[in-house]
Formats: sequence, structure tokens, C-alpha cells
Amino acid sequence: MFDAQIAQRFFEHIVLLARLQDLVSDEHFSVDGTLLEAWASHKSFRPKGDSDDGDGGDFRGQEHRNDTHASTTDPDARLMRKGSGKEARLSYLANTLMENRHRLIVGVDVRHASGTGERDGALDLLDAAGVPHGATLGADKGYDTRDFVAALRLRGIKAHIALPTKGRRSAIDGRTAYGTGYAMSQQRRKRIEQGFGWIKTIGRLRKLRMVGLATVRSWVTWTFAAYNLIRLGGIAQWWEPSPTWPLVGDVRPQRHPVAPPRRHTLRFDR
Repeated sequence: MFDAQIAQRFFEHIVLLARLQDLVSDEHFSVDGTLLEAWASHKSFRPKGDSDDGDGGDFRGQEHRNDTHASTTDPDARLMRKGSGKEARLSYLANTLMENRHRLIVGVDVRHASGTGERDGALDLLDAAGVPHGATLGADKGYDTRDFVAALRLRGIKAHIALPTKGRRSAIDGRTAYGTGYAMSQQRRKRIEQGFGWIKTIGRLRKLRMVGLATVRSWVTWTFAAYNLIRLGGIAQWWEPSPTWPLVGDVRPQRHPVAPPRRHTLRFDR
């Protein structure tokens, strides 16, 4: 039932439904990625070819590398950390492409977690979605590399990538960074995080309960398809309020004021 090909076709049909209703922008997009924690413990991350079936022992002080180690529970999981100072966890990388008009997810990419996985996944998503020449792409500062910006220019896509906060020189030119369209893209692209929040909480994918890249890809794609369906229902007013309003920034519905109950005073005739 959760075959990856079936999940992808279902997701694409949901996006097509949105396109037929003219709800999908062909000009402005955002991209981002997130780590999903694998169903495997750190103790299962053992040297490749190790035949020991123990509990993993004590590996403190030993170097763990994805090219020399693998999880015995989920060999497709990779050891990655979300940022500097964060704990490294066995994870998968999920990338999404969002159109900026109604914040619908138009592309999902799930792959092995790696240092270049977000940028590689973004380019694959752009190609798969057929993003046209002249479109804009908003992204965070993790995408600010010369190779990635050059790849966008070859595709005729304008890179609206966040500028680095430290002394590193940006690959984005000054004319782009100070334009009105750039500021709008940076404001809109932050909404892509709300989709990740939804699949991790409502979709219960913060800690995966399945193993293997193909299975994980299927579940993530199904979950984003459900997210889009609920978004479409909120946009088309299939229900009121939308079940996603706490997460996707929908305006909370106005409640009609309710008059306080009248107080009845007992009166006794003299």
C-alpha cells in the first residue's frame, strides 16, 4: 500500500488538483530540508563488516564516520547533526519545494543525509517540478555557495538566498540582496518550516517508525500529500476552521460574541 511509486503519483495528483484550481505559483518558490530521526540507536552504528552482535559497547572517544560505519538496525540511516554543538543522530534528509502563493508543497525529496544533500536535493526538485526560467527561489544561508548559485543561474532561476551573518562573503550579488522581490522571498520562505512542523507533530515523523530509504520516502511523501490536502481544504473552505491553522499561519476564525447569561432575581410580593 505504501509503495514509493504509488505515493509519488498520489502526491503529484494532489499538486495537479491545486494547479487546475490556479492555486500554484509558477514564479516564486522556496526550498529547505530537515533531518528525520531514524528508527535506530547510536549503539547500532558499528564498523562495516563487524560480525559482533553485541549491544554496541562503549564507543566514547572513538571516531564514527558514515563511510566506515553503518547501523545494523537501519543501514540506510546516516549519522548527522543539525548544527554546531548539536548531538549527531542517525537520520534521513527530507527536502521540500514550496510555491509561495498558497504555501503548498510541490516537490518532496527524501535521501541519505549528507553535507551536500540539501543543495543536491533542491536542484533535483527544481528539475522534477519544471520550474520555469525567470522564477525565484528563496532559501536559507545554508544554500549560499558558489556552486549552488551558479547551478541556479544555468537554469535561469533567480537565487533569493539569505545572506550569511558572519564575515563570509556571499555568492549573492548586492543588487539582488537589496531588491523588493528578495525581501518578499525571504519573508515567504520561512513558511516552509510549518510543513516540516506538521509532518513531525501531526504526521508523527519526528522519530521514524520504519526502516529503509524506500519505505521512509513513501511515508514522507504520503504525509506531505495529506498536508497538501488539508491545506487545499482550508483554502477552498471545505471546512471551517482549517485543521492546519495553528501551524500554517491561517487566520483564526472570528467567534461571534456570546451575550452573558441573564441573572434572574427572585422577587417576593409583600
